[in-house]
Amino acid sequence: MNSPGTLFTVSAPSGAGKTSLVEALIRRCQQLRVSVSHTTRPMRPGEQEGVNYHFVTDTVFQDMLARDAFLEHARVFDNSYGTSQEWVSQQLASGLDVILEIDWQGAGQITRLQPDSVSIFILPPSREALQQRLFKRGQDDPAVIQRRMAEAVDEISHHAQSDFIVVNDDFDTALQELECILDCHRLRASVQGQRWQSLLSELLS
Repeated sequence: MNSPGTLFTVSAPSGAGKTSLVEALIRRCQQLRVSVSHTTRPMRPGEQEGVNYHFVTDTVFQDMLARDAFLEHARVFDNSYGTSQEWVSQQLASGLDVILEIDWQGAGQITRLQPDSVSIFILPPSREALQQRLFKRGQDDPAVIQRRMAEAVDEISHHAQSDFIVVNDDFDTALQELECILDCHRLRASVQGQRWQSLLSELLS
C-alpha cells in the first residue's frame, strides 16, 4: 500500500541557485516530481514550454484562477505564477513526493492549505555572491538586476517562516542537505506506518 507523498516547497531569492539544486535533486530522487508552474511571464532563451513553465496569457491565467485551478498563486516581478491543484493532488495520492519552486507568498499559501507540507528556504552565501550570480546569468540588464537585489532583501526577510534553511555556498553540500531533508520526512512514523503496514501486522500478531 502506497502512503501519500509529501509536498515540499523551495523558496529563494532570484539567483540563489534554487532551480539548479532542484534539477539535481530530481535526478537523484526517483520518487520526487517537480511541479511545472503556469506563468504569464515571457519565455527566456533556452526555456521550453511544459518543461520550465506552462507559458500562458493573462486571460488564460485569470480564467484558471476563477475556476480555482491553482493550489497557490502569486504575483512576482509584474508576472503571475500558479501551481496546478489537480496535478499535485494526483502525484501525492499515487505516493510520489512533489517539490514546488515558489516564492515566499506561495509557500505561505501551501503551508496554510496543507499543514503537512515541508517548506525549505535557500540562502546565498553573501550579498556579493548573489549579485555576481545574477550578472553571470546574462539574462537581465543592470537596472533589472538592481531591482532583483532589492526584492531579494524582502524575500530573505521571510526566511523564518520556513521549516528548513539551506545555504547554497558549496553546491554539492547544499544538494546533500536537501536530500537529508527529504529522507528525514520519508522516515516519519506516520509514513512508515502505512508503508510497512503488513510487516507491523505480522510483528504484532
